[in-house]
Amino acid sequence: MRRDVQEGQARCLSRLGRHKEALDIAEKMRNSATNTDHLTMVLNLQFAIYQGLENVEKKIMCLQQLICLHPFNPWYWKLLAEAYMSLLQSLSSLVVPETNLNQSEEVSLSDSSFKTSTGRGISLQPHRSDGQKEGPWSSLATETKRENAVTCSSSQVLKEFLCTSEEPESLDEGKHAASASWEQNTSKKVEIKACASFIRARLLLQLTQWQQSSFVLENNLKAQKDIDEKVAGLGFNENSLLLMTKVMGQDLIPEKLKEEFQGEVKCIGPSLLSSLVTASATEFEIKWFGNLQDDLYHFDRQFYSDIYLPLLVT
Repeated sequence: MRRDVQEGQARCLSRLGRHKEALDIAEKMRNSATNTDHLTMVLNLQFAIYQGLENVEKKIMCLQQLICLHPFNPWYWKLLAEAYMSLLQSLSSLVVPETNLNQSEEVSLSDSSFKTSTGRGISLQPHRSDGQKEGPWSSLATETKRENAVTCSSSQVLKEFLCTSEEPESLDEGKHAASASWEQNTSKKVEIKACASFIRARLLLQLTQWQQSSFVLENNLKAQKDIDEKVAGLGFNENSLLLMTKVMGQDLIPEKLKEEFQGEVKCIGPSLLSSLVTASATEFEIKWFGNLQDDLYHFDRQFYSDIYLPLLVT
């Protein structure tokens, strides 16, 4: 009963705009969790609070941890895919200013921008109208503005998309080529993660629809139709979609799904609960999307070689 009251308090505070107090209550509940049911509830609560804050990075983190607990839940995968789509929109609005590519290594958020190891500046402020709410990147920049210099490890999502993104092979290609390459590589990675998450959600919905009826089945089919439209909008070719389907469905065994939806609660104590969720977003995405990205990269190279190289020769 105490946990139910605390959850109600946190949700009310979040609706009132008192997000800091709501997050404090959620953190206390997480520290006192003793089973997977408690942890699932807290993660759902934190996700709802971050949704009110429009913090895409934290939403993704909560969903990844929920999926670590419930890898066969289609709704978490669908929400994760939609969060990646929101991240993709945020990335598309970032400004990549022209800077001196020969500057020394520096990482600073004092002016709301990153300078990578090559000196390339990346603004974290999205274009928005005066009446539009601040996005997740601006909130991150504001939070870290107090520090003179920080490392990319201050944000797992930014670390993956900015610090580990591939640099241009030659700086002689110019600043415009570097900016275009960064935007293309980063957006492509997010598109792959979003599409793969949508596909896994659809596979899980398809595997469970046979035992559903009434409004549950109606919601299932409606969600599948919505996923089909969003996957089509991402523009991947048929062979790439087949590859994603194969990779994201490798572990889908009916027996495992049956055990998952029986709702077993594991009472293992607070000290061991943290080991059930992935330590970082980077580890989660390497586990689920790392091999997929490599396969798609080699597949795309082979595909274009088979299609366009004979045309060039002839």
